Amino acid sequence: MTDAVQQRYARFAEQEAPGRSDLYVEWAAGVAADREVQGILARIPENRRQPPLVFAVTRMLGAGLVGYDAWREFVVVRADEIVAECTGRRLQTNEPLRLAPLLPVLSEIDGPIALLEIGASAGLCLYPDRYSYRFVDADGRLRASLDPVDGPSSVVLESRVEGELPAMRMPEVVWRAGIDLAPLDARVERDRGWLQGLVWPGEEGRERRVTAALDIAAFDPPHLVAGDALDRIDALAAEAPADAALVITTPGVLVHIPREARTALVDRIRGLDARWVTIDPPALLDVWDPAVDPDTWPGFVVALDAEVRAASDPLGRWWEWRAGVGATAT
Repeated sequence: MTDAVQQRYARFAEQEAPGRSDLYVEWAAGVAADREVQGILARIPENRRQPPLVFAVTRMLGAGLVGYDAWREFVVVRADEIVAECTGRRLQTNEPLRLAPLLPVLSEIDGPIALLEIGASAGLCLYPDRYSYRFVDADGRLRASLDPVDGPSSVVLESRVEGELPAMRMPEVVWRAGIDLAPLDARVERDRGWLQGLVWPGEEGRERRVTAALDIAAFDPPHLVAGDALDRIDALAAEAPADAALVITTPGVLVHIPREARTALVDRIRGLDARWVTIDPPALLDVWDPAVDPDTWPGFVVALDAEVRAASDPLGRWWEWRAGVGATAT
């Protein structure tokens, strides 16, 4: 079992962390060469010992952004607590930047909007109307911008747009709700620390963005319920205001749901009186209209009611509109 840990962390150090976090490269390379630490991590269930999850747990528990030797000492001393925390947690990448490629899709839907997110975590993707948007070209030059009706936000979502810009406007969100197996509360310090710990060291812009979004969610908390989406979605959808357009979003969550349950959930969503907005790997679903070729499609698919709208980076750092263009935002 320690061999599997060694291989996973060596791959992370060599292929996944370089260019994103020098510290995580150091930690992962250290684990890959350290049989004692491998033995500790081997006690964690296989689907809970991913390097980003383990590293985030140690940071949440107080390891600090230190060199490998100091981090190793923390892991050895706190081994039982680390194993228990990792066993009970899952990666919850609550990245508000995903809203950048979703904004033009939401702009197609007549408001007001009741927004319901599957896999909501702390609900940071439930505030598209509370964030500022800056769309830039490949050289970083500003192409378009949008701000909330009451002025610029403390959360600024900057993303690169390739090709033409579609028409965009700020949505009017009147109800926000979400379902998650383990929802987080932006008002609780431990939950905030967990989400902040999932940001890799070196991603300073992302850390500021997540922290500012947590403040917005803490000031006006969304309605979050715990449980399996298939079990809870009908009742929660029924709570949405009758005079608002119900919009169900699944940004980046379906890939984490087993195939049979994923198919059932998509069928359930499409059977409701609601619009469905999602970002998914092109090969994950077979419902895209028009069909996309996973071998040639760049990034993930952004879709409205399964109709393809854009290609996008999984976290929204860049996107390309592919459904016709209109006037640009100013």
